[in-house]
Amino acid sequence: MAEEQLNTQEGNIRISDDVVATIAGLAALETPGIAAMSGGLSEGWAKRLSGKNVQKGVSVEVGQVEAAIDLRVIVMYGMPIQEVCRQLQLNVREAVQNMTGLGVVEINVKVEGVAFKDEELEEIQRISK
Repeated sequence: MAEEQLNTQEGNIRISDDVVATIAGLAALETPGIAAMSGGLSEGWAKRLSGKNVQKGVSVEVGQVEAAIDLRVIVMYGMPIQEVCRQLQLNVREAVQNMTGLGVVEINVKVEGVAFKDEELEEIQRISK
């Protein structure tokens, strides 16, 4: 598990990659138009997740004072994908910067699917439990 370390007058502060990934995943799921996080197409539909497995679909690289984040998401059908993804980037950047103090240099978003109806989203969530 990689960690980011900040040196202060009082001592060191370490923030693990998992913490940054969790913050990013929760912020992503709170973004309107995001149906779920995706574990990746190669992992199949059974790995598409939301809820408590928020680190799925999130990978981070944390440096000394900054982080880069990659997100894989499923967008709700009918939503303007470009606008949803732009808002996603803003929400994740704000959450990570506010909670960790790290600068976020980039947030790459890969849309891996579209949730067509409520039943499909319920199936995704049921599988992820």
